[in-house]
Amino acid sequence: MKLIKIATVLVAGALALTACGSNDGGSASAASTVRVNGFSILEQANKTVFDDFKKTDAGKGVTFQTSYGASGDQSRGVESGNKADLVHYSLESDVTRLVKANLVDQNWKSATPTNGVLTSSVVVFVVRKGNPKNIKTWDDLVKPGVQVITPNPGSSGSARWNILAAWAHITGNGGTEAQAKDFVTKLFGNTIALPGSGREATTAFTDGSGDVLLSYENEAILAKQSGADVDYIVPDDTLKIENPGAVTKNAPKAAKDFLAYQVSKEGQAAYAKSGFRPVVDGVDVGDVEGANDPSNPFPAPAKLFTIQDTFGGWGVAADKYFGDGTEGKPLGLITAIQQATGKGVDQ
Repeated sequence: MKLIKIATVLVAGALALTACGSNDGGSASAASTVRVNGFSILEQANKTVFDDFKKTDAGKGVTFQTSYGASGDQSRGVESGNKADLVHYSLESDVTRLVKANLVDQNWKSATPTNGVLTSSVVVFVVRKGNPKNIKTWDDLVKPGVQVITPNPGSSGSARWNILAAWAHITGNGGTEAQAKDFVTKLFGNTIALPGSGREATTAFTDGSGDVLLSYENEAILAKQSGADVDYIVPDDTLKIENPGAVTKNAPKAAKDFLAYQVSKEGQAAYAKSGFRPVVDGVDVGDVEGANDPSNPFPAPAKLFTIQDTFGGWGVAADKYFGDGTEGKPLGLITAIQQATGKGVDQ
């Protein structure tokens, strides 16, 4: 089965987003303009959060300039000179890249009571309406004939969560790393497309490609809110997703105020309406349109793995699983599988 060749179009779109961004609001002084650089799945949710923040005393007169794309691409763009006041990425390693570049303070996690985590979700399976392939478990994804879509771990943070969730399905349930490698190899074997970002993967699936999409729960909920004819499955064992964010060193006060709002109960309630699980206690979520059960939108999975407990944190996992083999380091386990299967890497 050949990988769908869509990389050129996707990369061009990501570069356009990074270069141009968008301006949310009219003219304003630099002090009241916040440049937000984020991963693609945030785009729709942030529109509501921005509007709600502007209604607060701290948000009066504030405008936003935004740039969205694959998390790794966005982080590398800021490292290379793209301007940002607040970054919000899929992975901790995309923030720590900017710490190493002296753009974000090394104590960035202490800026919020959530240890730097701004949004949260879990890995789910998005399926066709009525689930015609009867996809229920991770093992169903590697059955013959099942066509999978997931973003590319080389550029997308959401892809890395997805693939580590698959890995944890084996090692977190008593399997060995060799068995996990075999399972993920089979998963890549069934993968027909590896778009550049989580949002591009959703678009490919809702446009008709594939039987199942590996995705964030919030992205599945947003797809249903937007009218997509899909369902989603929260597997019995899955991985908790934690998306970090920080202000850059020269960010204006408005950016710091917005960061505080993001982790407030009000800010988290706004993110919850777009399907993100709250990262603070006591949030009045209410009904969430598009959730499997709108009145109970975020049920606890039977077994929920975490990046810290299962993989030793991103400080360990980034190189071990996704390392590119440069600087004398070994090739990451997942990167090696991609190269062996020819999925998502240059031939």
